Amino acid sequence: MGLTLLITVIVLALIFDYINGFHDAANSIATVVSTKVLTPFQAVAWAAFFNFLAYWIFSLNVADTVAKTANTLKIDLVVILAGILAAICWNLITWWKGIPSSSSHTLIGGFAGAALAHGGISVVNLTVIGKVAMFIVLAPIIGLIVAYIITLIIINICRKANPSRAEWWFRKLQLVSSALFSLGHGGNDAQKVMGIISAAIIVYLNTSHQGVDQIPGWLQISYEVVNGKTKITHMPEWIPIACYTSIALGTMSGGWKIVKTMGTKITKVTPLEGVAAETAGALTLFMTEHFKIPVSTTHTITGSIIGVGLSKRISAVRWGVTLNLIWAWILTIPVSALLATTFYFLLKLFLQ
Repeated sequence: MGLTLLITVIVLALIFDYINGFHDAANSIATVVSTKVLTPFQAVAWAAFFNFLAYWIFSLNVADTVAKTANTLKIDLVVILAGILAAICWNLITWWKGIPSSSSHTLIGGFAGAALAHGGISVVNLTVIGKVAMFIVLAPIIGLIVAYIITLIIINICRKANPSRAEWWFRKLQLVSSALFSLGHGGNDAQKVMGIISAAIIVYLNTSHQGVDQIPGWLQISYEVVNGKTKITHMPEWIPIACYTSIALGTMSGGWKIVKTMGTKITKVTPLEGVAAETAGALTLFMTEHFKIPVSTTHTITGSIIGVGLSKRISAVRWGVTLNLIWAWILTIPVSALLATTFYFLLKLFLQ
């Protein structure tokens, strides 16, 4: 039963990763599509390639942080299964409605909600939750400020440039900026699923009581316990390969409803502004990954797009659309936690 449950958790985690890919594909391709630099298919293929390339560039900082959302020594696989089911449900609902919500926050909210239902507040790592909640606000603000500054710098540098020639260059530069953002997306979002799968394996090993010589090679993970919290030091190679492949395949599937919201409904984006927004988003993601902070690529690029809109004038941003997005951001963690709690009690009834 334990191994079957673990395999179920791994499969569903990779399905979530795939959904994350097409749900959040809009983050890295919306501006490229809306400025017609690439066709929708070319854009998702471009983004998927750089999502996968992130495997060779980033360390496991974010994966380790996500694995610490709940104390893996005090939970069971039902907790992780309930969290993933909740995250899948919320992602599909927001994708269907065309709302660019955070796949990262729904996963963490679901994991934390199921852990709370299982063992109360002592099971949840409030430091991780607090850090994630703080960056719901900080990530878009950082993206906004950086994008605003980059836009003003570019405008001043290119003030005397030939408009048509400048636009030609910025259309080419958008390929670079969207590639950088896709790298950040792959390095940040795929790692969250790596963290969940690693946590599931650690829970399985802790509850199955197998000797070291009895553990199959594909489950051999290295970790240490520091102050009651597990720290991943090594994971089997198949985990990052499977996660990066899943998110890349998901990105290849596109997410056209959210592309429309991100690329046209917040503000009208030119190639120059696309370069500024994507570069600002990529810089924010690289910085937060370095400091082991799981942030939302959705929030980051939305803030960056608002930043380029503000560089023109305040009225250039469609604030009604933006406020709707903010409400979705605020609701994601609590709704995911509530869904996970419901799934947890239902699963306990059927699996007992």
